[in-house]
Amino acid sequence: MSSLVSHRRRNPSINIVPLVDVLTVLLFFFMVTMQFKQISALNITVPEIKTAGKNEVKEQITIALSPLGEIYLNNQLIEMPQFEEAIKLAGELTPDLPILLVADEEVPLKHVTTVMDVCRSNKLNKIRLQSR
Repeated sequence: MSSLVSHRRRNPSINIVPLVDVLTVLLFFFMVTMQFKQISALNITVPEIKTAGKNEVKEQITIALSPLGEIYLNNQLIEMPQFEEAIKLAGELTPDLPILLVADEEVPLKHVTTVMDVCRSNKLNKIRLQSR
């Protein structure tokens, strides 16, 4: 008689909780491993060095030098007199603010040293050079 007793079947259902857990872990993993890169509109090829470290500072001044002698201060084209005035103001407001100098490999050393002298004469001594 026990073989005649019908067993009641449960309705099939999909448990979504483990799926959400797995997707959350995957999302977290991809967010942690993603590399955030600063995109710049300037066409500058920086020189390559073998012992380069990472240039990751939250607050810094970025100075880019193009092969044509143009100066970009935080991605904005600026002339030398305005550049000197802006650096002077930055040196007065926050001395020892880090400077990231991005110079194309074709830029003459004279232009690089001029920019570095302007920075150092205004108490901005933490100058780093961007490389590949």
